[in-house]
Amino acid sequence: MLDNSEPPLPHTHQPPSEKIRSERVDAHDRLAHQSRVVLRLGQMLLSCGASAYRVKAAMADTARAVGIAEHHAQVTYTEIIATAYANGTFRTELAEQRAMGVNADKIDRIVNYVASIKGTSVQVEQVDDELDAIDAIGPLYDWFPNAAASGLACAAFSFLNSGGWVECSAVAVAAFFGQALRRQMLHRRMNHFGVWMSCGALAALIYILLIAPAQQFLGLEPTHQAGFISALLFLVPGFPLVTGLIDLVRQDYLGGLGRIVYVAMLVVSAGVATWAVSAVFHWSVTPQYEYHLAPWLLYLLRAITSFVAAYGFAMLFNSPPKVCAAGACIGAVINTSRLALVGFAGMMNPAAVGLAALGAGLLADFVANRTRFSRVTLSVPAVVIMIPGVPLYRSLTYLNNGQTLEALAALSTVLFTIVAIGIGLSLARMLTDKNWLMEAPSTVPNLWELD
Repeated sequence: MLDNSEPPLPHTHQPPSEKIRSERVDAHDRLAHQSRVVLRLGQMLLSCGASAYRVKAAMADTARAVGIAEHHAQVTYTEIIATAYANGTFRTELAEQRAMGVNADKIDRIVNYVASIKGTSVQVEQVDDELDAIDAIGPLYDWFPNAAASGLACAAFSFLNSGGWVECSAVAVAAFFGQALRRQMLHRRMNHFGVWMSCGALAALIYILLIAPAQQFLGLEPTHQAGFISALLFLVPGFPLVTGLIDLVRQDYLGGLGRIVYVAMLVVSAGVATWAVSAVFHWSVTPQYEYHLAPWLLYLLRAITSFVAAYGFAMLFNSPPKVCAAGACIGAVINTSRLALVGFAGMMNPAAVGLAALGAGLLADFVANRTRFSRVTLSVPAVVIMIPGVPLYRSLTYLNNGQTLEALAALSTVLFTIVAIGIGLSLARMLTDKNWLMEAPSTVPNLWELD
């Protein structure tokens, strides 16, 4: 008897049931919501100027709080690539942020919030609402106090760089208008390199227009040309410079190198403007002024001006008054000590700067452990006043004038001083934070174990 029935079909994998398919969709949707809010938090921190290490740590803590089992991120100065693992699946997202700036107040608010939810379980909507509230907070200072802080800080810098009262007065006015212009241009999201060039040219021009007539008609001595560079020191990008050094020490090379390149391009932009204005007016950038004061009075004035300079820079970073005062006190102590080590002990400046940066890091940790302020918002204003801004801009002017030897001498001073700041701050973190002293091994999550 013939069998006309068709042969059985080979065994095939049966499609998942509707229930399994629905569970997978729910898992993907849930992970999408979780990873999105974590990525948003990272973007906010990055746009406020936080280091790559801080962004990664905050994202990882928030991820665990919202239910993500494992979270890994690659952070550059303008981008975040993050992968989240949970519920037997994973999701990779990329976000770009172009709002490069500094907002120390928001950094502290976000970091404090992350610390409050660390080790707990929260809903994604709760994190979103908190980020909405933080994002809605505007600048702490209007344009006038912001510009006035710039003027006073640069005037204090002028004194620390052996400027006289005439120079300090002219520097205060020039830096005031330069910062006012920078704030308006940045709020309109204009190109940063054009902003630095325009503001550098304006501040340099105003300084010359204030000093040159006095020299011409009032017989003012030419030594007052020395404050020319001090009028531009509000353009020194100290916050990204310090956080870039921290990233490099943490071996976050993509984030650190990006910040250092950004800083270098800003300095070059402002330096070109400085050279152009000084060349047109044949203006000297070499200081000739020296103080003849009693040592006790000189160091008292240096402590006061160090406090003013650090306080002013903290205001430019949008720190609250209490943070400004704490950072300024640290700055006054460590910078005056650094000057005393150079003046009385004969220590080389880079070595003194390294010890002062170490002291700044330890003092910042001491204050941070007793307050809700982060170490970075306390230490950066304190060490920024030790960044050799005058030799930095002067070296660019020397290069443009063909004075190669003078330029190399100034650049070597800048390089060793900046490296000393990074070493000092890094040693302080290693001594006070075990996460900096020891590297935790990285692993690749097993999806089946995360189901």
